[in-house]
Amino acid sequence: MAQPGDLRIEPARPEDVPSIIGLIRELAEFERLAHEVQIEPGPLNEHLFGARPYAEAIMARVGAETVGFALFFHNYSTFVGRPGLYLEDLYVRPEYRGHGYGEELLRYLAALAVERRCGRLEWSVLDWNEKAIAFYRKLGAVAMDDWTVYRVAGDALERLASKGAMT
Repeated sequence: MAQPGDLRIEPARPEDVPSIIGLIRELAEFERLAHEVQIEPGPLNEHLFGARPYAEAIMARVGAETVGFALFFHNYSTFVGRPGLYLEDLYVRPEYRGHGYGEELLRYLAALAVERRCGRLEWSVLDWNEKAIAFYRKLGAVAMDDWTVYRVAGDALERLASKGAMT
């Protein structure tokens, strides 16, 4: 097994798209949400590397093996008056867990947030994922229990948009 010192974290490249999709599918399986995955290589490539990137990804590698990744994007806090980073996905393959790779991915993102003068680094975690919750708390993360995430998607999003003023 590789040692933690062998870990390299680097920005994703277009040739990483198939690997990222594989990792997303593994994460979705772990989260019991595989039935929701609709991602395709073309749109992901465009959204990460196109003329107007909507997200970024970093890859965790040990030797030639991709052991994990994180996908994130900027948000903005009107209260803080600064941008933030929102971590959409962080995943380390099960056989590589327990070596500090997840923590190193978060440290990389924290350093990036500081470098970019962000006021926050935020993410969501499933309520039942007690190992992840304990891991995040150990790193100093605080649950935002007063907030509830809302989502409009699919047909509801289409209905809402059709009533909008954009034309």
